[in-house]
Amino acid sequence: MNFRDLHVPGNPFIMANAWDLGSAQMLAALGAKAIATSSAAHAFTIGLHDLGEVSGEQAIAHAGALAAAVKVPVSGDFENGYASDADGVAATISAAIDAGVAGASIEDINLPSTQPYAFDVAVARVEAAVAAARSAKTDFVLTARADGVMYGRYDLDEAIRRLRAYEQAGADVLFVPVPGSIDDLARICAAVKAPVNALAAGPLVNHRLSDFAEAGVARVSLGASLARVTHRAIRDCALSLFEQGDFGCLADSISGGEVESLMDRGKSKR
Repeated sequence: MNFRDLHVPGNPFIMANAWDLGSAQMLAALGAKAIATSSAAHAFTIGLHDLGEVSGEQAIAHAGALAAAVKVPVSGDFENGYASDADGVAATISAAIDAGVAGASIEDINLPSTQPYAFDVAVARVEAAVAAARSAKTDFVLTARADGVMYGRYDLDEAIRRLRAYEQAGADVLFVPVPGSIDDLARICAAVKAPVNALAAGPLVNHRLSDFAEAGVARVSLGASLARVTHRAIRDCALSLFEQGDFGCLADSISGGEVESLMDRGKSKR
């Protein structure tokens, strides 16, 4: 099944966010139907902070490397498109297509600040991204994000106004990260016709996939959460090692052979 066809409102799939080739291959082997990059998780792997420190060239190369490494579609988290102007956003999408990714998400925040682009500017950026996506020889799924709610810069009403405009501009998937409650998420899904992505973060981690389905969601992504679970394991074990001299946490690992087997199963056959 191609990436677009996975998106069925009311029957969501989990899009797992990976941070390197090995994690992407393991997730694909363990059942992920699609992989996404995460700007934060990728930044952690190269010793940088999220939101503005990783360049567009680095992010696109990273997404392309993951796409070449796994047997499932890969979507890129490309922040604000690494440009404030519409032409720059279009150039980012064109470069992503050339890199072999199946889709990408674009935010409406003027990074590295947390200020949203003005409504008309945000819509024009999505229009440019859509035009670039439609010019591709391969199918490309564009996700338009309304991130102002997450940063406390506009309310849910404004987010829905923006999503409707992004949908009118041709966006394939719509996304409001951390909208509040599952009821808020259901309101978003009811307000638009395009598939909606939900982020498993904040209070929404207390819900099951069936709850997202009932809300009308088509896709659930993980963001940097799974990477941070891994980093928590590093932190907790390191504290045990260096503060207590206790090596017991190392007994919780899985074998190198199992890791290698999973990576082999998740590898691209191309």
